[in-house]
Amino acid sequence: MIKEETGKNMYDLAGELFPFCRSLTGNGVRKTLQILDEYIGGGMKIFEVPTGTQVFDWTVPKEWNIQDAYIEDEDGIRVVDFQESNLHVVGYSTPVDRVVSLEELQEYLYTLPEQENLIPYVTSYYKERYGFCMSEKQRVSLKPGMYHMVIDSELKDGNLTYGEIIIPGREEKEVFLSSYVCHPSLASNELSGPVVLAELVKWLLKEERRYTYRITLLPETIGAITYLSRNLDVMKKRVIAGYNVTCVGDDQAYSYIASIDGNTLADRALKNVLNIYHPDYKKYSFLESGSDERRYNAPGIDLPVCEFCRTKYWEYKEYHTSGDNMSYISDAGLYGAYDVLKKSIEVLESNDIYKAVCLCEPQLGKRGLYPSISKKGSSKSVNTLKNILAYANGKRDLLEISDILNTPMEEMVKIVNVLCEQDLLERISENED
Repeated sequence: MIKEETGKNMYDLAGELFPFCRSLTGNGVRKTLQILDEYIGGGMKIFEVPTGTQVFDWTVPKEWNIQDAYIEDEDGIRVVDFQESNLHVVGYSTPVDRVVSLEELQEYLYTLPEQENLIPYVTSYYKERYGFCMSEKQRVSLKPGMYHMVIDSELKDGNLTYGEIIIPGREEKEVFLSSYVCHPSLASNELSGPVVLAELVKWLLKEERRYTYRITLLPETIGAITYLSRNLDVMKKRVIAGYNVTCVGDDQAYSYIASIDGNTLADRALKNVLNIYHPDYKKYSFLESGSDERRYNAPGIDLPVCEFCRTKYWEYKEYHTSGDNMSYISDAGLYGAYDVLKKSIEVLESNDIYKAVCLCEPQLGKRGLYPSISKKGSSKSVNTLKNILAYANGKRDLLEISDILNTPMEEMVKIVNVLCEQDLLERISENED
């Protein structure tokens, strides 16, 4: 089922991208975007924004690349090796080549005492420093002596890189989809969002769509801020709904984090799908948000964007540790997230306002829409049809009626089409009051 629907296994794509050392900037981001572009068949535009560029209240930072890093003991044994895990180095570490005692070395080590077997993910983007990460179990096993610290990295004036895909629709109104490509080897936190969006792009390209789709893959926070600084005017005019997508790789419960408004079209469509298909999903308010949905909802930005996750960031013990690896995610988990977003997009595409044409209740039997014999229970088969007619007052959209009836939009649309063919419903433009 998964391979028929999605083609190449999304899990395999994530596995291909997993080893790359990504950060806010650098070659890891470029290589990741290149492979994602190949996966969707081309068409992604890659943008490079120079170091020092002012983007609202922020400035694009220096570009960071790293070739190698390690800590060697007195016997020349590497107790930390970047080649084994790129989480071993604090992100954006400056170069170093020093021999220090164990006591001094401790100042540059970061661990998780409460999760002694895991390597933490640590960064220092906006203050220059260097450091190493290891498991607490490994740290306490270090023996007294001298240690050789080496980080072969470079901080230089360069560029911040992001990718954009625009899929034109019949209308200029846009649906916005965003995820980030700035973390190293973290499977759900980092790679699940981009691979699910890449799969959605392939699906969106299969046929003409009602709306235009704007998809971005960028560094978290500074990338989103940079993108908004360059595209805000057109986005404020055109975006009707948007989803920031992250942490969608596991096979646990789904999570929805509200926009700051809490009731935008994006919120409503996602909640409609989750309520019908996954009613055990977890709901979070905007006060519990922490990813780029905050940038998209910021004052003056005010885009209708909410967040979609499986197990939400901060809510799983493997988050920002080496435990968020390829064994934490699954193709079934990725496909489930893809399916929810696909259904949400279908809801958006099919949503309209309808008005019943016939004054009072119409006679359905003469139109072949009601059983020809009346007996106990005979009306049940047309209850949804009758209820759609009852609620279609020219003010409620189809999404609201779907929520009231707890009926999937796919089923609603089929019935609405029949009612329109019988001249019992008429579509009213959503732009009309």
